[in-house]
Amino acid sequence: MTWFYAFDLFGVAVFAITGALMAGRKSMDLFGVMVIAIITALGGGTLRDAILDNHPVSWIRNDLYILVAVLAAIGTVVWVRFTRPIHETGLLVADAFGLAVFTVIGTQVALQHDVPISAAVIMGVMTGVAGGVMRDIICNEIPLIFHKEIYATACIAGSLVYIGLYYLGIPENLDITLAILTVLAIRLAAIRWHLGLPRFHLLDRTPPNDDQ
Repeated sequence: MTWFYAFDLFGVAVFAITGALMAGRKSMDLFGVMVIAIITALGGGTLRDAILDNHPVSWIRNDLYILVAVLAAIGTVVWVRFTRPIHETGLLVADAFGLAVFTVIGTQVALQHDVPISAAVIMGVMTGVAGGVMRDIICNEIPLIFHKEIYATACIAGSLVYIGLYYLGIPENLDITLAILTVLAIRLAAIRWHLGLPRFHLLDRTPPNDDQ
């Protein structure tokens, strides 16, 4: 088990926890909690592999991914029910770390399939955020990436850093680390200072009255 693989499993666990918490807010039963947790944790990577024709997808090749997601979901239910709610700040920090790892993994897999740079960036962002988007849509929520602090933008930056270092021939461990740190730094800064992109507000305007 390499350290990057361990980080990948950690990201799966963290995203599964966020899915379980969302399911809890919607008062779902235990089966619903596990479904939402699995979709959140593995949805992005599954969509990426399907688009890239990378078969079998990661959780079919290795059932440890499903096991980690399920255990994280059940652990979240037990922890919240019998102890106390999970600390939101700590969860956001862990989520940022999982986001960073998933983004780099997605970009790395895409480059291995010799796709254009633009597609590699999209695959990196998709791996990081698509599971959360699926979670929010199923739970009838506006996806987090569309109305909160900088999230997907951090993925784009980290993906571009990884691609740039990859083509410069930087040693693999170093380019992975720097790309992860890029996503992590941007996301944590957004959390700390509530940074966000400019919003588009469509104001209702009363059309002029021709009779006046």
